Amino acid sequence: MTVSIDESTSLRQAREIADEVFFPAALAVDAADRVPISHLDLLAEHGFYGLAAPPEFNRLDLPSFPAVCRVIETLASGCLTTTFLWAQHHNAVMAAANTGNAELRAAWLEPLATGQRRAGLAIGAAVRPGPAALSATPVDGGFLFSGDAPWVSGWGLVDTIYVAARLADDTLVFALVDAATSDTLTVEPLRMSAVNASSTVTVTFDNHFVSADRVANQMPLEAWRQRDPATLRFNGSLALGVADRAIELADEPRLRSQLDTVRDRLDSADPETMPAARAAASELALRASANLAVAAGSRAVLLDQHAQRLVREATFLLVFGSRPGIRDALHTTLTTSPGVA
Repeated sequence: MTVSIDESTSLRQAREIADEVFFPAALAVDAADRVPISHLDLLAEHGFYGLAAPPEFNRLDLPSFPAVCRVIETLASGCLTTTFLWAQHHNAVMAAANTGNAELRAAWLEPLATGQRRAGLAIGAAVRPGPAALSATPVDGGFLFSGDAPWVSGWGLVDTIYVAARLADDTLVFALVDAATSDTLTVEPLRMSAVNASSTVTVTFDNHFVSADRVANQMPLEAWRQRDPATLRFNGSLALGVADRAIELADEPRLRSQLDTVRDRLDSADPETMPAARAAASELALRASANLAVAAGSRAVLLDQHAQRLVREATFLLVFGSRPGIRDALHTTLTTSPGVA
């Protein structure tokens, strides 16, 4: 018998965690310097670190990719900061599952899938347009990584970073690197207006040696760019989660129907239409949180109110995980008013 999304035990567990643990603590986490380890341990206990793992390491009953995305949305409705941090872990799980490096798969896949090991993400510096901010140089036994990787979340909460660095011929080298400072790896903390407890830093690599047994994959930059639009759905769930909580707190049924429409649009999008669908999700989170602020009145600006937190988080999601197509769609939406001639 096929399990529907709403009947999934894992989705029910995600709702319980979001409503009974994450949401009651969301304001405290927002004001803290670091996500509580207990939040991450709870996700590991219920198998959610194996969300992207192959069946032998995945004990979740999620029948489809939309069901996976609904879990992310649900958890984000409870605490965006925790979910934002945890969601980045799954890139390392997928890398360990799909690598041609049998030694790496054997050593890393199960610990990552169970949450025994936890990973952050540092890919953007190598794949951005123009010269790479993080480069790789081949040496005996591996590579030297050099440059800066901004926006690496989870420092002090993860033990591994899934990193991409770019060779001189525009080949990307993907590797699992220890999240530990050394003479060749240093960090600078970043202060952010939202999700600050994600412990986000800039990581600087100074001829940091990465051994070949830590390399998960290599691929041309252009091949990665062709695949990238298909991966954007995952992050759209974060915006849906923020919108969902704001809609619930404001008790606004008109926005609830819009949330369902935007979710369906994301689930059915192809690589060409995904940027516009992602933009629609971010724009809805912004409108829903702004509507909550209006409904809450002057108290919305107080730091013990969820409205101000959700507005800041929606603003963060306008730029997180963005791409030129998403930005263009958002510019069009945000600068076009049907009520102004």
